[in-house]
Formats: sequence, structure tokens, C-alpha cells
Amino acid sequence: MTGGTRLGGPHWRRVVAALANKDARTAYAQIVLGAKLPDVVAELNDQRRNRAIIALLESGLVERNAADELEAPEAIFRDLLTQQPRRQAQTGLARFMRLGRIDRYPANMTERRELLAWIVSEAIEPGEHLTEKQVNERLLSYTDDVVMLRRYMIDFGLLERTPSGSSYSRHDET
Repeated sequence: MTGGTRLGGPHWRRVVAALANKDARTAYAQIVLGAKLPDVVAELNDQRRNRAIIALLESGLVERNAADELEAPEAIFRDLLTQQPRRQAQTGLARFMRLGRIDRYPANMTERRELLAWIVSEAIEPGEHLTEKQVNERLLSYTDDVVMLRRYMIDFGLLERTPSGSSYSRHDET
């Protein structure tokens, strides 16, 4: 154990992992509230208690001060936030997507049509005829509400459906 030495500062995964552990979380709460080392999770056996404290030290949630007491640094969460890159302002269709999925539909109908047209061009090949199930499976990678997305595509004339509903195809504008 390195006594809380951390290379490169705290890492959010270590912090979350430490807080996900009930013993470590209880110990952290007690330390934040000012408990001294002998009283921190005193009800646990030595092995569990030491594991909890080591997890907190390694994550950076607690540090040893000059008097060798445990304390919770106030700057830990601010430091974690400064490690995250600032989000760049999105432009074009990307501003309606998050992690490759539709985050929200554009209110502007021209932009909505552009977004839907792009998805159709990505998901369905020209001349391809698909069942409703196949269309739904492909649209699932863009949204959980495939019924609404499919309906929008039909309403905007980007996807054609046979009168029986047995087949869907991309509307090719020539």
C-alpha cells in the first residue's frame, strides 16, 4: 500500500468503485463527518475495515494528513470534473444525436427531414425490401422507439410501405 499516493490524480472509476463498496462508503461517510481512525467502521473485522480504508486511499477520496489521520479532501470532486474534456458545441445533425442515437428530434421540419433521411440512407439500401421486423431491428440502433421513427420516415415520404404492411423499402427520389 502506498499510503494514498496517486499518479496523475484521482480517477473517476476508482472513486465510483470505492463508493460502490458498502464498507468503503460507510467509512467515507464517517471520515467526512469527522470520525477518527479507531472509530471508522469499528464494527467490521480488521480485514474488511482495512480493505475499505485502502480502497478510499487508493481512490483519492481520503488522504492521510501530517498527523497520520484520515481526512476527506474537499477538492476531489472538482479535480475529477476538471479531468473531463469540455463538450464541444455540436453542429448540423450531430446536435440531435448522442452516442450515435437520437437524443431528440429537431423541431424544425426541414432539419427533422434531414435527420430522418440520413438515418434511412444509413440503415436501408436502395432497392432493398424489408419486413417490419427487419426495419425495426435496423432502427433500434438509432432509438428505442422504433415505431415512432418508422412512422416519421413514412410520413416524410422517406420509407414506403406496401398497402398490406408486409414490406418496407426506401423511397428513392430521382
